Amino acid sequence: MANELEQLVLKKAQSWLDGHYDEATKKQVKYLMDNDMKELVESFYKDLEFGTGGLRGIMGVGSNRMNVYTVGAATQGLSNYLKKNFAGERVRVAVAHDSRNNSRMFAEHVADIFASNGFQVFLFDALRPTPELSFAIRELKCHSGVVVTASHNPKEYNGYKAYWTDGAQVTEPHDKNIIAEVAKITDVDMIETGKNPENITILDEKFDEIYLNKVHELSLSPESVKKHHDMKIVYSPMHGAGVRLVPASLKKFGFTNVIMVKEQAVIDGDFPTVESPNPEERKTMAMAIDLAAKEGADLVLATDPDSDRIGVALRNKKGEYVLLNGNQTLVLLLSYQLTRWAERGELDGNQYVVKTIVTSQMANAVAEHFKVKCYDCLTGFKYIAKIIRENEGKAKYIGGGEESFGYLAGDYVRDKDAVSACSLAAEAAAWAMDTMGLTLYEWLQELYVKYGFYREGLVSVVRKGKEGAELIQKMMVDFRANPPKAILGSVVVKINDFQTLETLDVKTGAKTAIEQDRSNVLQWFTADGTAVSVRPSGTEPKIKFYFGVKAPLASVADFDKTLAELDAKIEGIKKDLKLE
Repeated sequence: MANELEQLVLKKAQSWLDGHYDEATKKQVKYLMDNDMKELVESFYKDLEFGTGGLRGIMGVGSNRMNVYTVGAATQGLSNYLKKNFAGERVRVAVAHDSRNNSRMFAEHVADIFASNGFQVFLFDALRPTPELSFAIRELKCHSGVVVTASHNPKEYNGYKAYWTDGAQVTEPHDKNIIAEVAKITDVDMIETGKNPENITILDEKFDEIYLNKVHELSLSPESVKKHHDMKIVYSPMHGAGVRLVPASLKKFGFTNVIMVKEQAVIDGDFPTVESPNPEERKTMAMAIDLAAKEGADLVLATDPDSDRIGVALRNKKGEYVLLNGNQTLVLLLSYQLTRWAERGELDGNQYVVKTIVTSQMANAVAEHFKVKCYDCLTGFKYIAKIIRENEGKAKYIGGGEESFGYLAGDYVRDKDAVSACSLAAEAAAWAMDTMGLTLYEWLQELYVKYGFYREGLVSVVRKGKEGAELIQKMMVDFRANPPKAILGSVVVKINDFQTLETLDVKTGAKTAIEQDRSNVLQWFTADGTAVSVRPSGTEPKIKFYFGVKAPLASVADFDKTLAELDAKIEGIKKDLKLE
Protein backbone atom coordinates (compact mmCIF):
# COMPACT_ATOMS: atom_id res chain seq x y z
CA MET A 1 0.00 0.00 0.00
CA ALA A 2 2.84 2.40 0.90
CA ASN A 3 4.54 1.67 -2.42
CA GLU A 4 1.28 2.29 -4.29
CA LEU A 5 0.89 5.63 -2.53
CA GLU A 6 4.46 6.61 -3.35
CA GLN A 7 3.91 5.73 -7.01
CA LEU A 8 0.73 7.82 -7.06
CA VAL A 9 2.54 10.72 -5.43
CA LEU A 10 5.49 10.44 -7.84
CA LYS A 11 3.13 10.52 -10.79
CA LYS A 12 1.39 13.59 -9.38
CA ALA A 13 4.70 15.31 -8.68
CA GLN A 14 5.93 14.51 -12.20
CA SER A 15 2.87 16.28 -13.60
CA TRP A 16 4.09 19.42 -11.84
CA LEU A 17 7.51 18.99 -13.43
CA ASP A 18 5.91 18.56 -16.86
CA GLY A 19 3.32 21.32 -16.47
CA HIS A 20 3.48 25.09 -16.78
CA TYR A 21 4.74 25.74 -13.28
CA ASP A 22 7.46 28.26 -12.46
CA GLU A 23 11.06 27.11 -12.34
CA ALA A 24 11.52 27.67 -8.61
CA THR A 25 8.54 25.40 -7.91
CA LYS A 26 9.83 22.71 -10.27
CA LYS A 27 13.25 22.86 -8.67
CA GLN A 28 11.75 22.30 -5.21
CA VAL A 29 9.54 19.43 -6.41
CA LYS A 30 12.56 17.77 -8.04
CA TYR A 31 14.55 18.16 -4.83
CA LEU A 32 11.82 16.44 -2.81
CA MET A 33 11.54 13.63 -5.36
CA ASP A 34 15.27 12.99 -5.12
CA ASN A 35 15.87 13.60 -1.42
CA ASP A 36 12.75 13.58 0.77
CA MET A 37 10.05 11.06 -0.12
CA LYS A 38 8.25 11.57 3.20
CA GLU A 39 7.84 15.30 2.60
CA LEU A 40 6.92 14.65 -1.02
CA VAL A 41 4.10 12.34 0.14
CA GLU A 42 2.87 14.92 2.63
CA SER A 43 2.94 17.58 -0.09
CA PHE A 44 1.12 15.59 -2.78
CA TYR A 45 -0.88 12.71 -1.26
CA LYS A 46 -4.11 14.72 -1.35
CA ASP A 47 -5.53 18.08 -2.38
CA LEU A 48 -6.30 20.75 0.18
CA GLU A 49 -10.01 20.66 1.03
CA PHE A 50 -12.51 23.08 2.49
CA GLY A 51 -13.14 22.28 6.17
CA THR A 52 -14.82 24.28 8.95
CA GLY A 53 -12.21 27.00 8.36
CA GLY A 54 -11.99 26.81 4.57
CA LEU A 55 -8.73 26.01 2.78
CA ARG A 56 -5.74 25.92 5.12
CA GLY A 57 -2.31 24.37 5.03
CA ILE A 58 1.43 24.72 5.34
CA MET A 59 2.96 26.90 2.65
CA GLY A 60 5.14 25.10 0.11
CA VAL A 61 5.05 23.21 -3.18
CA GLY A 62 2.48 20.49 -3.88
CA SER A 63 -1.25 19.90 -4.10
CA ASN A 64 -1.52 19.58 -0.31
CA ARG A 65 0.26 22.88 0.35
CA MET A 66 -0.70 26.54 0.15
CA ASN A 67 0.87 28.07 -2.97
CA VAL A 68 -0.19 30.17 -5.95
CA TYR A 69 -1.29 27.05 -7.82
CA THR A 70 -3.54 25.54 -5.14
CA VAL A 71 -4.90 29.03 -4.44
CA GLY A 72 -5.33 29.50 -8.19
CA ALA A 73 -7.15 26.19 -8.66
CA ALA A 74 -9.45 26.97 -5.71
CA THR A 75 -10.22 30.41 -7.13
CA GLN A 76 -10.88 29.16 -10.66
CA GLY A 77 -13.10 26.39 -9.27
CA LEU A 78 -14.96 28.95 -7.18
CA SER A 79 -15.23 31.22 -10.23
CA ASN A 80 -16.72 28.44 -12.33
CA TYR A 81 -19.22 27.65 -9.60
CA LEU A 82 -20.21 31.31 -9.27
CA LYS A 83 -20.76 31.55 -13.03
CA LYS A 84 -23.08 28.53 -12.88
CA ASN A 85 -25.00 29.84 -9.87
CA PHE A 86 -25.39 33.39 -11.11
CA ALA A 87 -25.70 32.88 -14.85
CA GLY A 88 -26.67 36.07 -16.62
CA GLU A 89 -25.47 38.28 -13.74
CA ARG A 90 -22.29 40.31 -13.42
CA VAL A 91 -20.65 38.52 -10.52
CA ARG A 92 -19.25 40.78 -7.79
CA VAL A 93 -16.60 39.58 -5.32
CA ALA A 94 -14.53 41.08 -2.50
CA VAL A 95 -10.98 40.05 -1.58
CA ALA A 96 -9.00 40.70 1.61
CA HIS A 97 -5.97 39.31 3.42
CA ASP A 98 -4.13 39.34 6.74
CA SER A 99 -0.47 39.89 7.67
CA ARG A 100 0.85 36.40 6.92
CA ASN A 101 3.78 35.76 4.64
CA ASN A 102 2.56 35.58 1.02
CA SER A 103 -0.93 36.80 1.95
CA ARG A 104 -0.75 39.92 -0.23
CA MET A 105 0.62 37.92 -3.15
CA PHE A 106 -2.11 35.30 -2.80
CA ALA A 107 -4.82 37.99 -2.49
CA GLU A 108 -3.64 39.80 -5.61
CA HIS A 109 -3.52 36.46 -7.46
CA VAL A 110 -7.10 35.73 -6.36
CA ALA A 111 -8.23 39.19 -7.49
CA ASP A 112 -6.49 38.71 -10.86
CA ILE A 113 -8.22 35.37 -11.46
CA PHE A 114 -11.63 36.75 -10.52
CA ALA A 115 -11.09 39.77 -12.80
CA SER A 116 -9.89 37.52 -15.63
CA ASN A 117 -13.14 35.58 -15.31
CA GLY A 118 -15.04 38.79 -15.95
CA PHE A 119 -16.06 39.52 -12.35
CA GLN A 120 -16.25 42.92 -10.67
CA VAL A 121 -13.59 42.69 -7.94
CA PHE A 122 -13.20 44.78 -4.78
CA LEU A 123 -9.68 44.36 -3.39
CA PHE A 124 -8.58 46.01 -0.14
CA ASP A 125 -5.44 48.13 -0.55
CA ALA A 126 -3.68 46.43 2.38
CA LEU A 127 -4.35 43.92 5.18
CA ARG A 128 -7.80 44.08 6.81
CA PRO A 129 -9.70 42.18 9.53
CA THR A 130 -11.65 39.17 8.29
CA PRO A 131 -14.95 40.61 9.62
CA GLU A 132 -14.53 43.66 7.40
CA LEU A 133 -14.38 41.33 4.39
CA SER A 134 -17.66 39.77 5.50
CA PHE A 135 -19.13 43.26 5.92
CA ALA A 136 -17.87 44.31 2.47
CA ILE A 137 -19.65 41.40 0.78
CA ARG A 138 -22.95 42.51 2.27
CA GLU A 139 -22.38 46.26 1.92
CA LEU A 140 -21.23 46.04 -1.72
CA LYS A 141 -23.85 43.43 -2.63
CA CYS A 142 -21.27 40.88 -3.68
CA HIS A 143 -22.04 37.30 -4.64
CA SER A 144 -18.95 35.93 -2.91
CA GLY A 145 -15.65 36.86 -1.34
CA VAL A 146 -12.31 35.49 -0.24
CA VAL A 147 -10.00 36.34 2.63
CA VAL A 148 -6.47 34.99 2.65
CA THR A 149 -5.65 34.04 6.24
CA ALA A 150 -4.78 31.14 8.49
CA SER A 151 -6.26 32.91 11.49
CA HIS A 152 -4.25 32.18 14.65
CA ASN A 153 -2.18 29.26 13.28
CA PRO A 154 1.66 29.21 13.36
CA LYS A 155 3.64 31.22 10.79
CA GLU A 156 4.19 28.22 8.46
CA TYR A 157 0.48 28.22 7.60
CA ASN A 158 -1.72 30.22 5.32
CA GLY A 159 -5.30 29.75 4.25
CA TYR A 160 -8.22 30.80 2.13
CA LYS A 161 -11.76 31.34 3.35
CA ALA A 162 -14.54 31.50 0.78
CA TYR A 163 -17.72 33.44 1.55
CA TRP A 164 -21.21 33.46 0.07
CA THR A 165 -23.71 36.20 -0.75
CA ASP A 166 -24.77 36.73 2.87
CA GLY A 167 -21.19 37.40 4.00
CA ALA A 168 -20.89 34.01 5.72
CA GLN A 169 -18.40 31.27 4.97
CA VAL A 170 -19.70 28.76 2.46
CA THR A 171 -21.76 25.86 3.81
CA GLU A 172 -23.39 22.82 2.23
CA PRO A 173 -24.09 22.32 -0.58
CA HIS A 174 -21.86 25.12 -1.85
CA ASP A 175 -18.67 23.92 -0.14
CA LYS A 176 -18.84 20.45 -1.66
CA ASN A 177 -19.90 21.82 -5.04
CA ILE A 178 -16.95 24.22 -5.05
CA ILE A 179 -14.61 21.33 -4.22
CA ALA A 180 -16.09 19.41 -7.17
CA GLU A 181 -15.39 22.36 -9.46
CA VAL A 182 -11.86 22.74 -8.09
CA ALA A 183 -11.25 19.04 -8.79
CA LYS A 184 -12.00 19.72 -12.46
CA ILE A 185 -9.05 22.15 -12.63
CA THR A 186 -6.51 19.51 -13.66
CA ASP A 187 -4.07 21.81 -15.43
CA VAL A 188 -2.68 25.22 -14.53
CA ASP A 189 -3.54 26.37 -18.04
CA MET A 190 -7.22 26.13 -17.06
CA ILE A 191 -6.76 29.03 -14.63
CA GLU A 192 -7.69 32.41 -16.12
CA THR A 193 -5.09 35.09 -15.36
CA GLY A 194 -3.75 38.38 -16.68
CA LYS A 195 -7.00 39.71 -18.12
CA ASN A 196 -9.30 42.65 -17.33
CA PRO A 197 -7.26 44.47 -14.62
CA GLU A 198 -9.77 47.30 -15.00
CA ASN A 199 -12.30 45.05 -13.25
CA ILE A 200 -10.47 45.53 -9.93
CA THR A 201 -11.58 48.36 -7.63
CA ILE A 202 -9.35 49.15 -4.66
CA LEU A 203 -10.98 49.69 -1.25
CA ASP A 204 -9.19 52.10 1.09
CA GLU A 205 -9.70 53.87 4.43
CA LYS A 206 -12.96 55.44 3.18
CA PHE A 207 -14.53 51.99 3.34
CA ASP A 208 -13.07 51.49 6.83
CA GLU A 209 -15.14 54.44 8.00
CA ILE A 210 -18.35 52.85 6.70
CA TYR A 211 -17.53 49.68 8.64
CA LEU A 212 -16.49 51.50 11.82
CA ASN A 213 -19.66 53.58 11.78
CA LYS A 214 -21.65 50.36 11.67
CA VAL A 215 -19.65 48.92 14.58
CA HIS A 216 -20.34 52.08 16.58
CA GLU A 217 -24.10 51.51 16.21
CA LEU A 218 -23.64 48.63 18.68
CA SER A 219 -22.80 51.07 21.49
CA LEU A 220 -25.21 50.68 24.42
CA SER A 221 -23.73 52.84 27.19
CA PRO A 222 -22.23 56.09 25.82
CA GLU A 223 -22.82 57.92 29.09
CA SER A 224 -20.77 55.38 31.03
CA VAL A 225 -17.96 55.67 28.49
CA LYS A 226 -17.94 59.46 28.91
CA LYS A 227 -17.38 59.02 32.65
CA HIS A 228 -14.64 56.43 32.19
CA HIS A 229 -13.20 57.46 28.82
CA ASP A 230 -9.68 57.51 30.26
CA MET A 231 -9.83 53.90 31.50
CA LYS A 232 -6.44 52.37 30.71
CA ILE A 233 -6.68 49.77 27.94
CA VAL A 234 -3.67 47.83 26.68
CA TYR A 235 -4.12 46.39 23.20
CA SER A 236 -2.03 44.03 21.05
CA PRO A 237 -2.79 43.30 17.37
CA MET A 238 -0.34 40.34 17.39
CA HIS A 239 1.46 41.69 14.30
CA GLY A 240 -1.82 41.57 12.39
CA ALA A 241 -4.80 43.27 10.82
CA GLY A 242 -6.33 44.76 13.96
CA VAL A 243 -3.51 47.30 14.25
CA ARG A 244 -5.50 50.18 12.77
CA LEU A 245 -9.17 49.35 13.14
CA VAL A 246 -9.35 48.18 16.76
CA PRO A 247 -7.78 51.40 18.15
CA ALA A 248 -9.89 53.42 15.68
CA SER A 249 -13.07 51.69 16.87
CA LEU A 250 -12.20 52.19 20.54
CA LYS A 251 -11.59 55.87 19.80
CA LYS A 252 -14.95 56.15 18.03
CA PHE A 253 -16.64 54.61 21.10
CA GLY A 254 -15.02 57.37 23.16
CA PHE A 255 -11.99 55.73 24.79
CA THR A 256 -8.97 58.05 25.02
CA ASN A 257 -6.35 55.99 26.84
CA VAL A 258 -5.51 53.02 24.61
CA ILE A 259 -1.92 51.83 24.99
CA MET A 260 -0.58 49.76 22.11
CA VAL A 261 1.99 47.00 22.58
CA LYS A 262 4.48 48.63 20.21
CA GLU A 263 6.55 45.52 19.51
CA GLN A 264 3.40 43.66 18.41
CA ALA A 265 2.01 46.59 16.41
CA VAL A 266 4.63 45.82 13.74
CA ILE A 267 3.01 44.00 10.80
CA ASP A 268 5.09 40.83 10.37
CA GLY A 269 4.07 37.39 9.10
CA ASP A 270 6.88 35.76 11.07
CA PHE A 271 5.18 36.85 14.32
CA PRO A 272 8.61 37.44 15.93
CA THR A 273 7.40 38.08 19.50
CA VAL A 274 5.29 34.93 19.89
CA GLU A 275 5.54 31.20 19.22
CA SER A 276 2.04 31.22 17.77
CA PRO A 277 -0.22 34.29 17.38
CA ASN A 278 -3.09 32.75 19.32
CA PRO A 279 -4.72 34.96 21.98
CA GLU A 280 -6.08 31.80 23.64
CA GLU A 281 -2.61 31.16 25.10
CA ARG A 282 -1.22 33.07 28.07
CA LYS A 283 2.36 32.98 26.75
CA THR A 284 1.13 34.69 23.59
CA MET A 285 -0.57 37.35 25.72
CA ALA A 286 2.43 37.74 28.04
CA MET A 287 3.83 40.90 26.47
CA ALA A 288 0.45 42.65 26.65
CA ILE A 289 -0.16 41.49 30.23
CA ASP A 290 3.33 42.62 31.32
CA LEU A 291 2.70 46.06 29.82
CA ALA A 292 -0.69 46.21 31.52
CA ALA A 293 0.91 45.41 34.88
CA LYS A 294 3.49 48.16 34.33
CA GLU A 295 0.81 50.69 33.34
CA GLY A 296 -1.80 49.57 35.88
CA ALA A 297 -4.28 48.97 33.05
CA ASP A 298 -7.89 48.05 33.72
CA LEU A 299 -8.32 45.93 30.60
CA VAL A 300 -6.07 43.92 28.28
CA LEU A 301 -7.28 43.22 24.74
CA ALA A 302 -5.67 41.34 21.88
CA THR A 303 -6.67 40.12 18.44
CA ASP A 304 -5.22 37.36 16.27
CA PRO A 305 -3.62 38.16 12.87
CA ASP A 306 -6.91 38.46 10.97
CA SER A 307 -8.66 40.10 13.92
CA ASP A 308 -11.64 37.78 14.21
CA ARG A 309 -10.62 36.26 17.57
CA ILE A 310 -10.43 38.30 20.76
CA GLY A 311 -8.22 37.77 23.79
CA VAL A 312 -9.18 39.43 27.10
CA ALA A 313 -7.27 39.63 30.37
CA LEU A 314 -8.76 41.25 33.50
CA ARG A 315 -7.20 42.29 36.78
CA ASN A 316 -8.45 40.58 39.94
CA LYS A 317 -8.42 41.95 43.48
CA LYS A 318 -4.88 40.67 44.04
CA GLY A 319 -3.72 42.77 41.10
CA GLU A 320 -3.06 39.70 38.98
CA TYR A 321 -4.23 39.55 35.36
CA VAL A 322 -6.54 36.66 34.62
CA LEU A 323 -6.72 35.54 30.98
CA LEU A 324 -10.34 34.76 30.19
CA ASN A 325 -11.20 31.71 28.14
CA GLY A 326 -13.53 32.08 25.16
CA ASN A 327 -16.54 30.90 27.15
CA GLN A 328 -16.03 33.59 29.79
CA THR A 329 -15.59 36.33 27.19
CA LEU A 330 -18.78 35.18 25.46
CA VAL A 331 -20.76 35.08 28.71
CA LEU A 332 -19.59 38.59 29.66
CA LEU A 333 -20.39 40.13 26.28
CA LEU A 334 -23.71 38.30 26.01
CA SER A 335 -24.70 39.26 29.55
CA TYR A 336 -23.75 42.87 28.90
CA GLN A 337 -25.76 43.07 25.69
CA LEU A 338 -28.85 41.37 27.15
CA THR A 339 -28.72 43.40 30.37
CA ARG A 340 -28.55 46.69 28.49
CA TRP A 341 -31.18 45.66 25.94
CA ALA A 342 -33.47 44.82 28.87
CA GLU A 343 -32.69 48.06 30.71
CA ARG A 344 -33.40 50.06 27.57
CA GLY A 345 -36.72 48.26 27.09
CA GLU A 346 -35.65 46.73 23.80
CA LEU A 347 -36.43 43.07 24.58
CA ASP A 348 -39.91 42.10 23.37
CA GLY A 349 -39.58 38.33 23.04
CA ASN A 350 -38.58 38.45 19.38
CA GLN A 351 -34.82 38.39 19.92
CA TYR A 352 -32.39 35.50 19.99
CA VAL A 353 -28.75 34.57 20.59
CA VAL A 354 -26.62 31.73 19.21
CA LYS A 355 -23.83 29.53 20.54
CA THR A 356 -22.13 26.35 19.41
CA ILE A 357 -22.78 22.94 20.96
CA VAL A 358 -19.30 22.86 22.57
CA THR A 359 -19.68 26.33 24.10
CA SER A 360 -20.59 26.86 27.78
CA GLN A 361 -24.13 26.02 28.84
CA MET A 362 -23.93 29.19 30.95
CA ALA A 363 -24.89 31.13 27.81
CA ASN A 364 -28.13 29.14 27.71
CA ALA A 365 -28.80 30.01 31.36
CA VAL A 366 -28.21 33.73 30.72
CA ALA A 367 -30.53 33.69 27.70
CA GLU A 368 -33.20 31.82 29.66
CA HIS A 369 -33.05 34.43 32.44
CA PHE A 370 -33.84 37.18 29.91
CA LYS A 371 -36.45 34.98 28.17
CA VAL A 372 -34.45 35.16 24.94
CA LYS A 373 -34.21 32.10 22.68
CA CYS A 374 -30.75 30.52 22.54
CA TYR A 375 -29.90 28.41 19.50
CA ASP A 376 -27.21 25.73 19.68
CA CYS A 377 -25.39 24.94 16.45
CA LEU A 378 -22.36 23.04 15.17
CA THR A 379 -18.83 24.35 15.69
CA GLY A 380 -17.87 26.97 13.14
CA PHE A 381 -19.16 30.48 12.71
CA LYS A 382 -20.71 29.61 9.37
CA TYR A 383 -23.36 27.66 11.31
CA ILE A 384 -24.09 30.67 13.51
CA ALA A 385 -24.41 32.70 10.30
CA LYS A 386 -26.77 30.08 8.89
CA ILE A 387 -29.14 30.51 11.85
CA ILE A 388 -29.00 34.30 11.41
CA ARG A 389 -29.83 33.84 7.72
CA GLU A 390 -32.76 31.53 8.49
CA ASN A 391 -34.19 34.06 10.96
CA GLU A 392 -33.91 37.13 8.76
CA GLY A 393 -37.19 39.00 8.72
CA LYS A 394 -38.55 36.84 11.56
CA ALA A 395 -36.50 37.61 14.67
CA LYS A 396 -33.67 39.92 15.78
CA TYR A 397 -30.17 38.57 16.40
CA ILE A 398 -28.44 40.19 19.37
CA GLY A 399 -25.14 38.36 19.72
CA GLY A 400 -23.41 35.04 20.07
CA GLY A 401 -20.27 33.08 19.52
CA GLU A 402 -18.14 30.09 20.25
CA GLU A 403 -15.67 28.91 22.87
CA SER A 404 -12.71 29.46 20.55
CA PHE A 405 -12.54 33.17 21.33
CA GLY A 406 -15.01 34.32 18.69
CA TYR A 407 -17.94 36.69 19.24
CA LEU A 408 -20.32 38.55 16.94
CA ALA A 409 -22.66 41.33 17.99
CA GLY A 410 -25.22 42.45 15.41
CA ASP A 411 -25.91 40.86 12.06
CA TYR A 412 -24.21 43.28 9.65
CA VAL A 413 -21.18 40.94 9.72
CA ARG A 414 -21.58 37.16 9.37
CA ASP A 415 -18.32 35.99 10.92
CA LYS A 416 -16.73 36.46 14.31
CA ASP A 417 -15.63 40.06 14.78
CA ALA A 418 -12.94 41.03 17.26
CA VAL A 419 -13.10 44.70 16.26
CA SER A 420 -16.64 45.10 17.61
CA ALA A 421 -15.99 42.60 20.44
CA CYS A 422 -13.04 44.68 21.71
CA SER A 423 -15.15 47.84 21.68
CA LEU A 424 -18.04 46.15 23.52
CA ALA A 425 -15.67 44.61 26.09
CA ALA A 426 -14.26 48.06 26.85
CA GLU A 427 -17.76 49.57 27.02
CA ALA A 428 -18.93 46.77 29.32
CA ALA A 429 -16.00 47.51 31.64
CA ALA A 430 -16.91 51.21 31.73
CA TRP A 431 -20.59 50.40 32.34
CA ALA A 432 -19.89 47.89 35.15
CA MET A 433 -17.71 50.42 36.96
CA ASP A 434 -20.17 53.27 36.36
CA THR A 435 -23.36 51.46 37.40
CA MET A 436 -22.17 48.91 39.97
CA GLY A 437 -18.70 50.03 41.00
CA LEU A 438 -17.40 46.66 39.82
CA THR A 439 -14.53 45.73 37.59
CA LEU A 440 -15.39 43.45 34.70
CA TYR A 441 -13.78 40.53 36.53
CA GLU A 442 -15.81 41.22 39.68
CA TRP A 443 -18.97 41.32 37.58
CA LEU A 444 -18.07 37.95 36.04
CA GLN A 445 -17.82 36.51 39.55
CA GLU A 446 -21.23 37.94 40.40
CA LEU A 447 -22.64 36.29 37.27
CA TYR A 448 -21.30 32.94 38.53
CA VAL A 449 -23.16 33.45 41.80
CA LYS A 450 -26.33 34.26 39.87
CA TYR A 451 -26.26 31.50 37.24
CA GLY A 452 -23.94 28.87 38.71
CA PHE A 453 -20.20 28.43 38.31
CA TYR A 454 -19.64 26.93 34.87
CA ARG A 455 -16.09 25.86 34.07
CA GLU A 456 -14.74 24.52 30.80
CA GLY A 457 -11.60 22.79 29.59
CA LEU A 458 -10.12 21.75 26.27
CA VAL A 459 -7.53 19.21 25.16
CA SER A 460 -6.32 19.02 21.56
CA VAL A 461 -4.64 15.79 20.53
CA VAL A 462 -2.48 16.36 17.43
CA ARG A 463 -1.35 13.56 15.15
CA LYS A 464 0.63 14.88 12.19
CA GLY A 465 0.40 13.95 8.53
CA LYS A 466 -1.50 11.25 6.69
CA GLU A 467 -0.99 8.62 9.39
CA GLY A 468 -2.21 11.07 12.00
CA ALA A 469 -5.39 11.85 10.07
CA GLU A 470 -6.14 8.12 9.74
CA LEU A 471 -5.49 7.54 13.46
CA ILE A 472 -7.91 10.30 14.42
CA GLN A 473 -10.64 8.81 12.24
CA LYS A 474 -10.03 5.44 13.94
CA MET A 475 -10.38 7.10 17.37
CA MET A 476 -13.84 8.38 16.42
CA VAL A 477 -14.86 4.93 15.16
CA ASP A 478 -13.67 3.37 18.44
CA PHE A 479 -15.52 5.97 20.53
CA ARG A 480 -18.74 5.14 18.72
CA ALA A 481 -18.24 1.40 19.15
CA ASN A 482 -17.13 1.63 22.80
CA PRO A 483 -18.22 4.88 24.48
CA PRO A 484 -17.21 5.41 28.12
CA LYS A 485 -19.72 3.97 30.58
CA ALA A 486 -18.73 6.44 33.28
CA ILE A 487 -16.54 9.55 33.49
CA LEU A 488 -14.75 10.21 36.78
CA GLY A 489 -17.17 7.91 38.57
CA SER A 490 -20.33 9.49 37.19
CA VAL A 491 -22.43 7.29 34.90
CA VAL A 492 -22.88 8.39 31.29
CA VAL A 493 -26.64 8.85 30.89
CA LYS A 494 -26.90 10.42 27.44
CA ILE A 495 -24.93 10.32 24.18
CA ASN A 496 -25.41 12.74 21.30
CA ASP A 497 -24.08 11.59 17.94
CA PHE A 498 -24.18 14.35 15.34
CA GLN A 499 -23.08 11.97 12.60
CA THR A 500 -26.18 9.79 12.96
CA LEU A 501 -28.19 12.75 14.33
CA GLU A 502 -29.44 10.68 17.24
CA THR A 503 -29.57 11.09 21.00
CA LEU A 504 -29.25 7.88 23.00
CA ASP A 505 -30.78 7.50 26.46
CA VAL A 506 -28.20 5.07 27.82
CA LYS A 507 -30.48 3.68 30.54
CA THR A 508 -33.51 2.92 28.37
CA GLY A 509 -31.80 2.52 25.00
CA ALA A 510 -34.31 4.93 23.48
CA LYS A 511 -33.12 7.04 20.57
CA THR A 512 -34.49 10.42 19.51
CA ALA A 513 -33.66 12.52 16.47
CA ILE A 514 -31.42 15.59 16.68
CA GLU A 515 -32.51 18.50 14.49
CA GLN A 516 -29.12 19.72 13.36
CA ASP A 517 -26.64 19.65 10.50
CA ARG A 518 -24.72 16.39 10.28
CA SER A 519 -21.15 16.39 11.62
CA ASN A 520 -18.58 14.00 13.05
CA VAL A 521 -19.14 15.03 16.68
CA LEU A 522 -19.89 13.01 19.82
CA GLN A 523 -21.14 14.25 23.19
CA TRP A 524 -21.31 12.33 26.46
CA PHE A 525 -23.36 13.59 29.41
CA THR A 526 -23.05 12.14 32.91
CA ALA A 527 -25.43 11.96 35.85
CA ASP A 528 -23.61 14.76 37.70
CA GLY A 529 -24.00 17.21 34.80
CA THR A 530 -20.55 16.80 33.28
CA ALA A 531 -20.44 17.18 29.49
CA VAL A 532 -17.67 15.95 27.20
CA SER A 533 -17.68 16.73 23.47
CA VAL A 534 -15.31 15.14 20.95
CA ARG A 535 -14.71 16.29 17.40
CA PRO A 536 -11.92 16.07 14.83
CA SER A 537 -10.67 19.36 13.41
CA GLY A 538 -11.96 20.14 9.94
CA THR A 539 -8.68 21.61 8.75
CA GLU A 540 -5.82 19.66 10.36
CA PRO A 541 -5.03 16.24 11.88
CA LYS A 542 -6.24 17.08 15.35
CA ILE A 543 -9.01 15.84 17.63
CA LYS A 544 -10.51 18.11 20.28
CA PHE A 545 -12.02 17.16 23.64
CA TYR A 546 -14.22 19.78 25.31
CA PHE A 547 -15.13 19.48 29.01
CA GLY A 548 -17.92 21.27 30.84
CA VAL A 549 -18.51 21.06 34.59
CA LYS A 550 -20.69 23.09 36.94
CA ALA A 551 -21.16 23.79 40.65
CA PRO A 552 -23.26 26.25 42.66
CA LEU A 553 -21.44 29.33 43.97
CA ALA A 554 -22.95 30.68 47.19
CA SER A 555 -20.95 33.90 47.21
CA VAL A 556 -17.91 35.53 45.64
CA ALA A 557 -16.04 34.66 48.85
CA ASP A 558 -16.17 30.99 47.78
CA PHE A 559 -14.92 31.73 44.25
CA ASP A 560 -11.29 30.59 44.56
CA LYS A 561 -12.22 27.40 46.43
CA THR A 562 -14.91 26.43 43.90
CA LEU A 563 -12.64 27.30 40.98
CA ALA A 564 -9.94 24.99 42.34
CA GLU A 565 -12.47 22.19 42.80
CA LEU A 566 -13.82 22.52 39.25
CA ASP A 567 -10.34 22.70 37.71
CA ALA A 568 -9.34 19.61 39.67
CA LYS A 569 -12.41 17.85 38.35
CA ILE A 570 -11.50 18.73 34.76
CA GLU A 571 -7.97 17.42 35.30
CA GLY A 572 -9.47 14.24 36.73
CA ILE A 573 -11.66 13.81 33.65
CA LYS A 574 -8.61 14.18 31.38
CA LYS A 575 -6.80 11.42 33.28
CA ASP A 576 -9.88 9.22 33.34
CA LEU A 577 -10.14 9.49 29.55
CA LYS A 578 -6.36 8.89 29.30
CA LEU A 579 -5.70 12.23 27.65
CA GLU A 580 -2.71 13.03 29.86
